[in-house]
Amino acid sequence: MSVQKKKIVIVGGGTAGWMSAAALKFHFKQLVDITLIESSDIGTVGVGEATIPTIRNFYLGLGLKDLDVMRATRATCKLGIQFNDWLRPGSSFIHPFGLYGQDSQGIEFHQFWLKLRKQGLADELGKYSLGVALAEKNKFTLPAKNPPSSLSVFDWALHFDAALFAQYMREFSMSLGVEHLDAKITKVNLRESDGYIANLSTESGATVAGDLFIDCSGFRGLLIEEALHTGYESWQKWLLCDSAQAVQSIAHGTPSPYTRVDAKTAGWQWKIPLQHRFGNGHVYASGFMGDEEAQQVLFNAIPEQTISDAKLIKFTAGRRKKAWNKNCIAIGLSAGFLEPLESTSIALVQTAIEKIRTLLTNFDFDDAVVNEFNETTALEYERVRDFLILHYKATQRSDSEFWRFCQHMEIPESLSHKLALFKSSGYVVNYRWEMFHLPSWLAIFSGFDYLPDNYDMRVDAFPEAQLAKSFAKMQASIQQAVADTPDHDAFIAEFCAAEKY
Repeated sequence: MSVQKKKIVIVGGGTAGWMSAAALKFHFKQLVDITLIESSDIGTVGVGEATIPTIRNFYLGLGLKDLDVMRATRATCKLGIQFNDWLRPGSSFIHPFGLYGQDSQGIEFHQFWLKLRKQGLADELGKYSLGVALAEKNKFTLPAKNPPSSLSVFDWALHFDAALFAQYMREFSMSLGVEHLDAKITKVNLRESDGYIANLSTESGATVAGDLFIDCSGFRGLLIEEALHTGYESWQKWLLCDSAQAVQSIAHGTPSPYTRVDAKTAGWQWKIPLQHRFGNGHVYASGFMGDEEAQQVLFNAIPEQTISDAKLIKFTAGRRKKAWNKNCIAIGLSAGFLEPLESTSIALVQTAIEKIRTLLTNFDFDDAVVNEFNETTALEYERVRDFLILHYKATQRSDSEFWRFCQHMEIPESLSHKLALFKSSGYVVNYRWEMFHLPSWLAIFSGFDYLPDNYDMRVDAFPEAQLAKSFAKMQASIQQAVADTPDHDAFIAEFCAAEKY
Protein backbone atom coordinates (compact mmCIF):
# COMPACT_ATOMS: atom_id res chain seq x y z
CA MET A 1 0.00 0.00 0.00
CA SER A 2 1.57 3.28 -1.07
CA VAL A 3 1.58 6.23 1.29
CA GLN A 4 0.69 9.60 -0.18
CA LYS A 5 3.57 12.00 0.12
CA LYS A 6 3.15 15.09 2.24
CA LYS A 7 4.11 18.49 0.90
CA ILE A 8 6.18 21.08 2.77
CA VAL A 9 6.31 24.58 1.29
CA ILE A 10 9.05 26.93 2.49
CA VAL A 11 8.54 30.64 1.81
CA GLY A 12 11.79 32.59 1.63
CA GLY A 13 15.34 31.57 0.88
CA GLY A 14 18.40 32.99 2.60
CA THR A 15 20.12 31.16 5.41
CA ALA A 16 16.94 30.20 7.28
CA GLY A 17 15.05 28.96 4.23
CA TRP A 18 17.81 26.85 2.73
CA MET A 19 18.95 25.44 6.07
CA SER A 20 15.35 24.34 6.65
CA ALA A 21 15.07 22.83 3.19
CA ALA A 22 18.36 20.95 3.51
CA ALA A 23 17.77 19.54 6.97
CA LEU A 24 14.10 18.58 6.51
CA LYS A 25 14.66 16.89 3.16
CA PHE A 26 17.67 15.05 4.57
CA HIS A 27 15.54 13.93 7.54
CA PHE A 28 12.29 12.96 5.81
CA LYS A 29 13.92 11.83 2.56
CA GLN A 30 11.32 10.50 0.11
CA LEU A 31 8.44 10.75 2.59
CA VAL A 32 7.92 14.42 1.77
CA ASP A 33 8.22 16.73 -1.20
CA ILE A 34 9.66 20.16 -0.41
CA THR A 35 9.25 23.29 -2.49
CA LEU A 36 11.07 26.49 -1.59
CA ILE A 37 9.64 29.70 -3.00
CA GLU A 38 11.74 32.84 -3.11
CA SER A 39 11.80 35.87 -5.33
CA SER A 40 15.08 37.05 -6.78
CA ASP A 41 13.50 40.53 -6.74
CA ILE A 42 13.32 40.51 -2.92
CA GLY A 43 16.60 40.75 -1.03
CA THR A 44 17.46 39.11 2.28
CA VAL A 45 18.84 40.79 5.40
CA GLY A 46 21.98 38.74 4.84
CA VAL A 47 24.45 40.45 7.20
CA GLY A 48 24.85 37.58 9.66
CA GLU A 49 28.40 36.32 9.39
CA ALA A 50 29.29 35.08 12.87
CA THR A 51 28.06 31.79 14.33
CA ILE A 52 28.36 29.69 17.49
CA PRO A 53 29.58 26.06 17.52
CA THR A 54 26.12 24.59 16.97
CA ILE A 55 26.40 25.48 13.26
CA ARG A 56 29.06 22.81 12.93
CA ASN A 57 26.77 20.22 14.49
CA PHE A 58 24.17 21.21 11.91
CA TYR A 59 26.19 20.67 8.76
CA LEU A 60 28.18 17.74 10.15
CA GLY A 61 24.79 16.09 10.73
CA LEU A 62 24.13 16.46 7.00
CA GLY A 63 27.36 14.63 6.21
CA LEU A 64 29.25 17.80 5.27
CA LYS A 65 32.78 18.58 6.45
CA ASP A 66 34.22 21.57 8.27
CA LEU A 67 37.00 22.38 5.84
CA ASP A 68 34.77 21.98 2.77
CA VAL A 69 32.21 24.38 4.23
CA MET A 70 34.95 26.85 5.13
CA ARG A 71 36.40 26.85 1.62
CA ALA A 72 32.97 27.28 0.05
CA THR A 73 31.99 30.18 2.33
CA ARG A 74 35.44 31.87 2.56
CA ALA A 75 35.29 31.33 6.29
CA THR A 76 37.66 31.95 9.15
CA CYS A 77 37.66 30.29 12.56
CA LYS A 78 35.94 31.71 15.61
CA LEU A 79 37.01 30.85 19.16
CA GLY A 80 34.75 33.36 20.86
CA ILE A 81 33.80 37.02 21.11
CA GLN A 82 35.99 39.87 22.33
CA PHE A 83 34.07 42.55 24.26
CA ASN A 84 35.81 45.92 24.32
CA ASP A 85 34.73 48.92 26.45
CA TRP A 86 31.63 47.16 27.79
CA LEU A 87 32.42 47.18 31.51
CA ARG A 88 33.95 50.64 31.18
CA PRO A 89 36.00 52.43 28.50
CA GLY A 90 39.33 50.65 28.11
CA SER A 91 38.11 47.28 29.42
CA SER A 92 38.33 44.07 27.39
CA PHE A 93 37.56 40.39 27.83
CA ILE A 94 36.79 37.35 25.67
CA HIS A 95 33.76 35.08 25.91
CA PRO A 96 35.23 31.76 24.70
CA PHE A 97 33.69 28.56 23.39
CA GLY A 98 35.22 26.31 26.01
CA LEU A 99 35.86 25.55 29.63
CA TYR A 100 37.71 27.30 32.42
CA GLY A 101 40.26 25.40 34.51
CA GLN A 102 39.65 22.04 36.11
CA ASP A 103 36.94 20.96 38.52
CA SER A 104 38.01 18.90 41.53
CA GLN A 105 36.14 16.45 43.76
CA GLY A 106 32.77 17.59 42.49
CA ILE A 107 33.52 21.28 43.06
CA GLU A 108 33.40 23.57 40.04
CA PHE A 109 36.61 25.36 39.09
CA HIS A 110 35.20 28.84 39.46
CA GLN A 111 34.51 28.22 43.16
CA PHE A 112 38.26 27.69 43.73
CA TRP A 113 38.96 30.73 41.57
CA LEU A 114 36.61 32.90 43.60
CA LYS A 115 38.53 32.10 46.79
CA LEU A 116 42.01 32.60 45.34
CA ARG A 117 40.93 35.80 43.64
CA LYS A 118 39.86 37.22 47.00
CA GLN A 119 43.31 36.35 48.35
CA GLY A 120 45.08 37.94 45.39
CA LEU A 121 46.43 34.54 44.34
CA ALA A 122 44.56 34.05 41.04
CA ASP A 123 44.73 35.82 37.71
CA GLU A 124 41.65 36.92 35.74
CA LEU A 125 39.35 34.05 34.77
CA GLY A 126 40.30 34.10 31.08
CA LYS A 127 43.88 33.08 31.94
CA TYR A 128 42.55 29.61 32.73
CA SER A 129 40.90 29.07 29.36
CA LEU A 130 42.72 27.60 26.38
CA GLY A 131 40.12 29.13 24.05
CA VAL A 132 40.84 32.62 25.38
CA ALA A 133 44.60 32.12 25.24
CA LEU A 134 44.50 30.92 21.63
CA ALA A 135 42.27 33.81 20.59
CA GLU A 136 44.50 36.41 22.24
CA LYS A 137 47.55 35.10 20.36
CA ASN A 138 45.71 34.66 17.02
CA LYS A 139 46.35 30.92 17.08
CA PHE A 140 44.15 28.07 15.90
CA THR A 141 44.14 24.33 15.47
CA LEU A 142 41.42 21.72 15.53
CA PRO A 143 40.58 20.53 19.06
CA ALA A 144 41.93 17.16 20.17
CA LYS A 145 39.43 14.36 19.61
CA ASN A 146 40.35 12.85 22.98
CA PRO A 147 41.59 15.77 25.11
CA PRO A 148 43.90 14.70 27.94
CA SER A 149 42.18 17.04 30.42
CA SER A 150 39.55 19.76 30.64
CA LEU A 151 42.34 22.29 30.12
CA SER A 152 42.56 21.05 26.53
CA VAL A 153 38.84 21.43 25.85
CA PHE A 154 37.69 24.23 23.57
CA ASP A 155 35.15 24.53 20.78
CA TRP A 156 34.95 26.70 17.71
CA ALA A 157 32.57 28.15 15.17
CA LEU A 158 32.84 29.99 11.85
CA HIS A 159 32.86 33.48 10.47
CA PHE A 160 31.42 32.98 6.99
CA ASP A 161 29.82 34.77 4.09
CA ALA A 162 26.10 34.27 4.84
CA ALA A 163 25.12 34.55 1.17
CA LEU A 164 27.66 31.90 0.20
CA PHE A 165 26.47 29.62 3.00
CA ALA A 166 22.86 29.99 1.82
CA GLN A 167 24.03 29.16 -1.71
CA TYR A 168 25.88 26.10 -0.38
CA MET A 169 22.73 24.94 1.42
CA ARG A 170 20.70 25.61 -1.74
CA GLU A 171 22.94 23.42 -3.87
CA PHE A 172 22.88 20.69 -1.23
CA SER A 173 19.08 20.89 -0.92
CA MET A 174 18.47 20.71 -4.65
CA SER A 175 20.81 17.72 -4.93
CA LEU A 176 18.41 15.95 -2.55
CA GLY A 177 15.40 16.83 -4.69
CA VAL A 178 14.11 20.07 -3.17
CA GLU A 179 12.18 22.05 -5.78
CA HIS A 180 13.15 25.70 -6.14
CA LEU A 181 10.59 28.20 -7.41
CA ASP A 182 11.63 31.77 -8.18
CA ALA A 183 8.37 33.63 -7.81
CA LYS A 184 6.71 36.46 -5.95
CA ILE A 185 3.76 35.47 -3.76
CA THR A 186 0.73 37.67 -4.33
CA LYS A 187 -1.80 36.04 -2.02
CA VAL A 188 -1.96 33.57 0.87
CA ASN A 189 -5.20 31.59 0.54
CA LEU A 190 -6.77 30.26 3.76
CA ARG A 191 -9.24 27.42 4.14
CA GLU A 192 -12.65 28.69 5.14
CA SER A 193 -13.28 25.70 7.42
CA ASP A 194 -10.41 26.22 9.89
CA GLY A 195 -8.25 29.15 8.76
CA TYR A 196 -5.33 26.93 7.81
CA ILE A 197 -3.21 27.90 4.81
CA ALA A 198 -4.51 26.09 1.73
CA ASN A 199 -2.18 27.39 -0.95
CA LEU A 200 -0.19 30.34 -2.22
CA SER A 201 -0.86 32.36 -5.37
CA THR A 202 2.14 33.66 -7.31
CA GLU A 203 2.60 36.58 -9.65
CA SER A 204 2.80 34.24 -12.62
CA GLY A 205 -0.65 32.85 -11.87
CA ALA A 206 0.56 29.56 -10.42
CA THR A 207 -0.87 28.08 -7.21
CA VAL A 208 1.32 26.19 -4.76
CA ALA A 209 -0.48 23.94 -2.27
CA GLY A 210 1.02 22.26 0.78
CA ASP A 211 0.34 20.45 4.02
CA LEU A 212 2.88 22.35 6.11
CA PHE A 213 4.10 25.87 5.38
CA ILE A 214 7.34 27.21 6.80
CA ASP A 215 7.68 30.98 6.95
CA CYS A 216 11.25 32.15 6.33
CA SER A 217 10.16 35.47 4.84
CA GLY A 218 12.09 37.58 7.36
CA PHE A 219 10.81 40.43 9.50
CA ARG A 220 7.75 40.74 7.29
CA GLY A 221 6.29 37.40 8.39
CA LEU A 222 4.29 36.98 5.20
CA LEU A 223 2.51 33.84 6.40
CA ILE A 224 2.77 33.85 10.19
CA GLU A 225 1.77 37.51 10.61
CA GLU A 226 0.30 39.05 7.47
CA ALA A 227 -1.92 36.04 6.76
CA LEU A 228 -2.44 34.46 10.19
CA HIS A 229 -2.19 37.60 12.40
CA THR A 230 -0.27 35.75 15.11
CA GLY A 231 1.00 38.78 17.04
CA TYR A 232 4.40 39.85 18.29
CA GLU A 233 5.81 40.26 21.80
CA SER A 234 8.22 43.21 22.00
CA TRP A 235 11.18 43.17 24.39
CA GLN A 236 12.38 46.64 23.48
CA LYS A 237 11.98 47.91 27.05
CA TRP A 238 14.98 45.71 27.96
CA LEU A 239 16.83 45.55 24.64
CA LEU A 240 16.76 49.14 23.50
CA CYS A 241 18.72 48.74 20.28
CA ASP A 242 16.35 48.83 17.31
CA SER A 243 18.62 49.75 14.38
CA ALA A 244 21.73 48.49 12.68
CA GLN A 245 23.92 49.70 9.85
CA ALA A 246 26.21 47.21 8.14
CA VAL A 247 29.02 47.73 5.65
CA GLN A 248 31.78 45.61 4.16
CA SER A 249 35.46 46.57 4.03
CA ILE A 250 38.54 45.10 2.41
CA ALA A 251 40.38 42.38 4.32
CA HIS A 252 43.43 43.89 5.96
CA GLY A 253 46.14 42.22 8.02
CA THR A 254 45.74 38.80 9.62
CA PRO A 255 42.19 37.69 10.45
CA SER A 256 41.51 37.29 14.16
CA PRO A 257 39.96 34.00 15.33
CA TYR A 258 37.24 35.85 17.22
CA THR A 259 34.42 38.32 16.65
CA ARG A 260 35.12 41.79 17.97
CA VAL A 261 32.32 43.86 19.51
CA ASP A 262 33.08 47.36 20.76
CA ALA A 263 30.66 49.27 22.98
CA LYS A 264 29.71 52.70 21.62
CA THR A 265 27.77 55.67 22.97
CA ALA A 266 24.33 54.22 22.20
CA GLY A 267 25.03 50.59 21.32
CA TRP A 268 27.92 48.60 19.89
CA GLN A 269 29.91 47.88 16.75
CA TRP A 270 30.98 44.51 15.32
CA LYS A 271 33.97 43.49 13.25
CA ILE A 272 34.02 40.05 11.63
CA PRO A 273 36.99 38.85 9.55
CA LEU A 274 36.40 36.66 6.50
CA GLN A 275 39.04 35.41 4.08
CA HIS A 276 38.10 37.92 1.38
CA ARG A 277 36.64 40.86 3.32
CA PHE A 278 35.62 42.15 6.72
CA GLY A 279 32.05 42.59 7.94
CA ASN A 280 31.30 45.67 10.04
CA GLY A 281 28.15 46.90 11.68
CA HIS A 282 26.83 49.34 14.25
CA VAL A 283 23.84 48.26 16.37
CA TYR A 284 22.25 51.18 18.21
CA ALA A 285 19.16 52.57 19.90
CA SER A 286 17.53 55.16 17.65
CA GLY A 287 15.99 56.82 20.69
CA PHE A 288 19.50 57.82 21.76
CA MET A 289 21.26 58.30 18.41
CA GLY A 290 20.05 59.29 14.95
CA ASP A 291 20.75 57.25 11.82
CA GLU A 292 23.16 59.75 10.28
CA GLU A 293 25.25 60.02 13.42
CA ALA A 294 25.21 56.24 13.82
CA GLN A 295 26.51 55.79 10.29
CA GLN A 296 29.28 58.27 10.95
CA VAL A 297 30.26 56.39 14.13
CA LEU A 298 30.41 53.20 12.07
CA PHE A 299 32.64 54.61 9.35
CA ASN A 300 34.91 56.45 11.80
CA ALA A 301 35.85 53.15 13.43
CA ILE A 302 36.73 51.31 10.18
CA PRO A 303 40.39 51.88 9.21
CA GLU A 304 40.10 49.86 5.99
CA GLN A 305 38.54 50.98 2.72
CA THR A 306 34.83 50.16 2.58
CA ILE A 307 33.57 48.22 -0.43
CA SER A 308 29.80 48.55 -0.07
CA ASP A 309 27.20 51.11 0.87
CA ALA A 310 25.95 51.07 4.44
CA LYS A 311 22.80 48.96 4.78
CA LEU A 312 20.21 50.24 7.29
CA ILE A 313 18.15 47.62 9.15
CA LYS A 314 15.31 48.42 11.52
CA PHE A 315 14.03 45.83 13.99
CA THR A 316 12.16 45.27 17.23
CA ALA A 317 13.68 42.81 19.67
CA GLY A 318 11.16 40.13 20.61
CA ARG A 319 9.40 37.05 19.33
CA ARG A 320 6.23 35.98 17.58
CA LYS A 321 3.57 35.06 20.15
CA LYS A 322 3.35 31.62 18.55
CA ALA A 323 6.10 30.28 16.30
CA TRP A 324 3.74 27.51 15.15
CA ASN A 325 0.23 28.68 14.25
CA LYS A 326 -2.19 26.29 12.52
CA ASN A 327 -0.16 24.64 9.69
CA CYS A 328 2.51 27.33 9.58
CA ILE A 329 5.87 27.39 11.40
CA ALA A 330 7.98 30.54 11.50
CA ILE A 331 11.74 30.10 11.40
CA GLY A 332 14.40 32.79 11.52
CA LEU A 333 13.53 36.48 11.50
CA SER A 334 9.84 35.73 10.95
CA ALA A 335 9.83 33.94 14.35
CA GLY A 336 11.60 36.68 16.25
CA PHE A 337 14.75 38.74 16.48
CA LEU A 338 17.44 39.21 19.08
CA GLU A 339 20.34 41.48 18.24
CA PRO A 340 23.45 39.61 17.00
CA LEU A 341 25.57 40.41 20.06
CA GLU A 342 26.16 36.70 20.81
CA SER A 343 25.63 35.39 17.25
CA THR A 344 22.45 33.49 18.08
CA SER A 345 20.25 34.07 15.01
CA ILE A 346 21.43 31.04 13.02
CA ALA A 347 21.49 28.91 16.17
CA LEU A 348 17.80 29.68 16.74
CA VAL A 349 17.09 28.64 13.16
CA GLN A 350 18.86 25.39 13.89
CA THR A 351 16.98 24.62 17.11
CA ALA A 352 13.67 25.30 15.36
CA ILE A 353 14.58 22.76 12.68
CA GLU A 354 15.62 20.25 15.33
CA LYS A 355 12.26 20.60 17.09
CA ILE A 356 10.41 20.03 13.81
CA ARG A 357 12.40 16.86 13.17
CA THR A 358 11.68 15.64 16.69
CA LEU A 359 8.00 16.56 16.97
CA LEU A 360 6.69 16.21 13.42
CA THR A 361 6.13 12.45 13.32
CA ASN A 362 2.92 12.94 11.35
CA PHE A 363 0.96 15.79 9.80
CA ASP A 364 -2.00 15.75 12.19
CA PHE A 365 -0.85 19.00 13.87
CA ASP A 366 -2.09 17.80 17.24
CA ASP A 367 -2.42 20.54 19.88
CA ALA A 368 0.02 18.77 22.20
CA VAL A 369 2.74 18.84 19.52
CA VAL A 370 2.09 22.45 18.53
CA ASN A 371 2.00 23.60 22.15
CA GLU A 372 5.27 21.83 22.96
CA PHE A 373 6.95 23.50 20.00
CA ASN A 374 5.65 26.92 20.99
CA GLU A 375 6.49 26.59 24.68
CA THR A 376 10.05 25.42 24.10
CA THR A 377 10.61 28.05 21.43
CA ALA A 378 9.40 30.78 23.79
CA LEU A 379 11.72 29.53 26.53
CA GLU A 380 14.71 29.43 24.17
CA TYR A 381 14.15 33.00 23.06
CA GLU A 382 13.61 34.19 26.63
CA ARG A 383 16.82 32.52 27.88
CA VAL A 384 18.84 34.17 25.11
CA ARG A 385 17.05 37.46 25.82
CA ASP A 386 18.11 37.34 29.48
CA PHE A 387 21.71 36.57 28.55
CA LEU A 388 21.81 39.59 26.24
CA ILE A 389 20.16 41.90 28.78
CA LEU A 390 22.91 41.04 31.26
CA HIS A 391 25.49 42.61 28.91
CA TYR A 392 23.72 45.95 29.26
CA LYS A 393 22.54 45.78 32.87
CA ALA A 394 25.96 44.87 34.31
CA THR A 395 27.85 47.78 32.72
CA GLN A 396 29.61 50.32 34.89
CA ARG A 397 29.60 52.89 32.10
CA SER A 398 27.91 56.18 32.93
CA ASP A 399 29.31 58.28 30.10
CA SER A 400 26.07 58.50 28.11
CA GLU A 401 22.34 58.59 28.66
CA PHE A 402 22.01 55.17 26.98
CA TRP A 403 24.36 53.39 29.38
CA ARG A 404 22.95 55.15 32.42
CA PHE A 405 19.48 53.97 31.41
CA CYS A 406 20.73 50.39 30.97
CA GLN A 407 22.33 50.37 34.42
CA HIS A 408 19.12 51.33 36.16
CA MET A 409 16.47 49.62 34.04
CA GLU A 410 14.15 46.95 35.41
CA ILE A 411 14.94 43.43 34.20
CA PRO A 412 12.86 40.24 33.81
CA GLU A 413 12.24 38.22 36.98
CA SER A 414 13.91 35.19 35.41
CA LEU A 415 17.17 37.12 35.06
CA SER A 416 16.87 38.76 38.49
CA HIS A 417 16.59 35.31 40.06
CA LYS A 418 19.64 34.05 38.20
CA LEU A 419 21.70 37.09 39.21
CA ALA A 420 20.65 36.83 42.86
CA LEU A 421 21.61 33.16 43.04
CA PHE A 422 25.03 33.80 41.57
CA LYS A 423 25.66 36.84 43.74
CA SER A 424 24.84 34.93 46.91
CA SER A 425 26.71 31.70 46.28
CA GLY A 426 28.44 31.60 42.90
CA TYR A 427 25.81 29.14 41.71
CA VAL A 428 24.73 29.41 38.07
CA VAL A 429 21.33 27.82 37.58
CA ASN A 430 20.97 26.01 34.26
CA TYR A 431 17.48 25.91 32.79
CA ARG A 432 16.07 23.61 30.16
CA TRP A 433 16.11 25.01 26.65
CA GLU A 434 19.00 27.30 27.44
CA MET A 435 21.55 27.98 24.70
CA PHE A 436 24.26 29.34 27.01
CA HIS A 437 25.62 27.25 29.86
CA LEU A 438 27.92 27.70 32.86
CA PRO A 439 31.14 28.76 31.05
CA SER A 440 29.31 31.43 29.03
CA TRP A 441 27.61 32.93 32.06
CA LEU A 442 30.93 32.89 33.93
CA ALA A 443 32.57 34.71 31.03
CA ILE A 444 30.05 37.54 31.21
CA PHE A 445 29.87 37.65 35.02
CA SER A 446 33.65 37.86 35.35
CA GLY A 447 34.06 40.17 32.36
CA PHE A 448 31.66 42.64 33.94
CA ASP A 449 33.15 42.13 37.40
CA TYR A 450 29.80 40.89 38.70
CA LEU A 451 31.07 38.41 41.28
CA PRO A 452 29.84 36.99 44.58
CA ASP A 453 31.52 37.68 47.89
CA ASN A 454 31.11 34.04 48.90
CA TYR A 455 32.25 30.72 47.47
CA ASP A 456 31.56 27.04 48.12
CA MET A 457 32.76 26.42 51.68
CA ARG A 458 34.14 23.01 50.65
CA VAL A 459 36.97 24.87 48.96
CA ASP A 460 38.37 25.68 52.41
CA ALA A 461 39.26 22.00 52.84
CA PHE A 462 42.01 22.47 50.22
CA PRO A 463 45.30 24.03 51.38
CA GLU A 464 45.62 27.50 49.88
CA ALA A 465 49.24 27.02 48.85
CA GLN A 466 48.33 23.79 47.07
CA LEU A 467 45.55 25.53 45.16
CA ALA A 468 47.81 28.39 44.13
CA LYS A 469 50.41 25.92 42.88
CA SER A 470 47.74 24.04 40.94
CA PHE A 471 46.51 27.24 39.33
CA ALA A 472 50.05 28.15 38.27
CA LYS A 473 50.44 24.72 36.65
CA MET A 474 47.17 25.21 34.76
CA GLN A 475 48.40 28.49 33.32
CA ALA A 476 51.74 26.97 32.35
CA SER A 477 49.99 24.08 30.61
CA ILE A 478 47.78 26.46 28.63
CA GLN A 479 50.72 28.66 27.66
CA GLN A 480 52.65 25.65 26.38
CA ALA A 481 49.67 24.48 24.33
CA VAL A 482 49.38 27.93 22.76
CA ALA A 483 53.08 28.00 21.94
CA ASP A 484 52.70 24.68 20.10
CA THR A 485 49.73 25.89 18.02
CA PRO A 486 50.04 27.44 14.53
CA ASP A 487 48.83 30.92 13.68
CA HIS A 488 45.22 31.26 12.61
CA ASP A 489 46.07 32.54 9.13
CA ALA A 490 48.61 29.72 8.66
CA PHE A 491 45.92 27.17 9.53
CA ILE A 492 43.55 28.68 6.96
CA ALA A 493 46.25 28.84 4.27
CA GLU A 494 47.14 25.18 4.77
CA PHE A 495 43.73 23.58 5.20
CA CYS A 496 40.81 25.66 3.97
CA ALA A 497 41.82 28.63 1.85
CA ALA A 498 39.10 29.52 -0.64
CA GLU A 499 39.88 29.65 -4.33
CA LYS A 500 40.82 33.13 -5.43
CA TYR A 501 37.76 35.30 -5.91
